[in-house]
Amino acid sequence: MGLTSSLRRNNKSFLRIFMILVLSCIPGRTNLCSNHSVTTPIDLPPDIRSSLDSLDLEGYISFNDVHNASKDFGNRYQLPPLAILHPRSVSDISTMVRHIVHLGSTSNLTVAARGHGHSLQGQSLAHQGVVINMESLRSPDIKIHKGKQPYVDVSGGESWINILRETLKYGLSPKSWTDYLHLTVGGTLSNAGISGQAFKYGPQINNVYQLEIITGKGEVMTCSEKQNSELFYSVLGGLGQFGIITRARIALGPAPHMVKWIRVLYSDFSAFSRDQEHLITKKNGFDYVEGFVTVNRTDLLDNWRSSFSPNDSIGASQFKSEGKTLYCLEVVKYFKLEEANSTNLEWLPCRKWRSYFQS
Repeated sequence: MGLTSSLRRNNKSFLRIFMILVLSCIPGRTNLCSNHSVTTPIDLPPDIRSSLDSLDLEGYISFNDVHNASKDFGNRYQLPPLAILHPRSVSDISTMVRHIVHLGSTSNLTVAARGHGHSLQGQSLAHQGVVINMESLRSPDIKIHKGKQPYVDVSGGESWINILRETLKYGLSPKSWTDYLHLTVGGTLSNAGISGQAFKYGPQINNVYQLEIITGKGEVMTCSEKQNSELFYSVLGGLGQFGIITRARIALGPAPHMVKWIRVLYSDFSAFSRDQEHLITKKNGFDYVEGFVTVNRTDLLDNWRSSFSPNDSIGASQFKSEGKTLYCLEVVKYFKLEEANSTNLEWLPCRKWRSYFQS
């Protein structure tokens, strides 16, 4: 029964992530508190800029050097904002949103929360609007709570790498994280936060106990599974369309003492996908399984020697597929220090995998 429930939960997570990915590829034209941007020029009355400049804030607003916030990781659009808000408090963000609401729709101002700018479709851009630099909201204190269900309270502008460093001091770590850890909490929770641990724990949005949100009206609200649940589930994976994440309570688990890390290259997609499915369904198997696609280059094998057994000295030299599309599985097994010599991976089908390396 537990396995069936787990599979159903994972299927729901998969469908939700799939819909998020589909929706994130649809360019949008939205208004306040949108993570998409208006792509047509806007003529702003001069009094709008002066009204923004006159706001009583703990942080500050910058009208210069906005070019850094005019692009995102997708590099498809160049949409300079009117201003960048560098908040020092949640109140700064609430004040800004309330002010723009007060200006009314005729101002044509949009708002976009921007963490590390890793959106792909312009979600972190606000053409002639206000971009909120969420990394300015980082709190000096990352509050870690130990117990039967440990968790950490963090700012929405905090980066995952800092959270990991702090939680490791307590022998804990987030249950699920992304490959690139220099992203903000609010940024990944607004998408999904897919990781190599997602097959066991779900994506990052499945490992959140509570959120603090600034709504499109500038209201500061706390939400969770039991409190304002509709807002809670709308914001998680909502691409910023339902509010701005200013704080999150994230589930933690025991941090591994040591890991065995293996990378495996494939030239055959069917074999690659079949093995990946096999590994994520195997009981007591790997703790981290991730697959991705790459194009072979001349220097690829020099950086991928771990794909071959140390006993197979000629394995790498026999793998010749210059310019071809390759598939990689990256897998990790956690274990304790005292298990270093006893941890066995005999169930790992390395010989079968190496047969796929041949061109």
